[in-house]
Amino acid sequence: MKKAFITGITGQDGSYLAEFLLEKGYKVYGLTRRTSTQNYARIAHLIHNENLELVSGDLIDQNSLTYPLQKIQPDEVYNLAAQSFVQTSWEQPVLTGEFTAIGVVRVLEAVRLACPQAKFYQASSSEMFGKVQSVPQTENTAFYPRSPYGVAKVYGHWITVNYRESYDLFACSGILFNHESPRRGLEFVTRKIANGVARVKLGKQEYVELGNLDAKRDWGYAKDYVEAMWLMLQHDIAEDFVISTGETHSVQDFLIAACAEAGLPDWQAVYKYNPAYDRPAEVDLLIGDSTKAKEKLGWEPKVRFEELVSIMVQAELEKESEQ
Repeated sequence: MKKAFITGITGQDGSYLAEFLLEKGYKVYGLTRRTSTQNYARIAHLIHNENLELVSGDLIDQNSLTYPLQKIQPDEVYNLAAQSFVQTSWEQPVLTGEFTAIGVVRVLEAVRLACPQAKFYQASSSEMFGKVQSVPQTENTAFYPRSPYGVAKVYGHWITVNYRESYDLFACSGILFNHESPRRGLEFVTRKIANGVARVKLGKQEYVELGNLDAKRDWGYAKDYVEAMWLMLQHDIAEDFVISTGETHSVQDFLIAACAEAGLPDWQAVYKYNPAYDRPAEVDLLIGDSTKAKEKLGWEPKVRFEELVSIMVQAELEKESEQ
């Protein structure tokens, strides 16, 4: 039985990856931070699986990473933990750097010292491209991050490359473009729209408050993207891959599609502008080219934009109807 160690297992990607690996027959170990009230909502349906074991630890505590890896000796390590909300990174830039940048080094050090044979995956981000230098973005596009989160992700990306080249570790990064699901946090714009539209439809609120509607993103389905993470670690060579749909849509497009899915004909009657949600420096356009992943990994997105919006809105309508 292969063993995998996942940091950030209680997050959107971590929960889908844990599901995926358990279905593949893995023994899965998930790192969780100790808090007074544990947030296991996304993995509640997996908690009693005999092949899932949760380990207490923290990305700012080196020993809590090195010791369990030494004991477990995993075949694969997936570093998905981070302060992952872009807006928060301006309010808490030091914390974001501590987790999203330096945290990567701590996990890499733990792998290097405790289980150097393990294959390592780093969750890189399309936010690293920021003020894009070319369209579409590929593995060779220069980075120009536009937020403390993006800057921290660039550090995490390059330190992974550095450890690969310096210590001959099997260490790779997935440069994942925006990927969504009903398990997204409510602070993220796609989930905010899906939830807000459902609540308007059910008469629970009047508006969906949003900032800039013009920002364009390449949105995929998180469940598709965790498969790409796994495929990278099954590849013969440690390489970095862009994972994306190759389509771009604006926030306004998402809002219009969500309203249509919920049966609300006038999206403008639903929308309310709130400047508090505008970023100090906006990323205007992200669209990825995942040709390399298609050719070398055989990966392609299964769920496209319209289906993604439908999945999210229907999940919110069901959830809000029950409350």
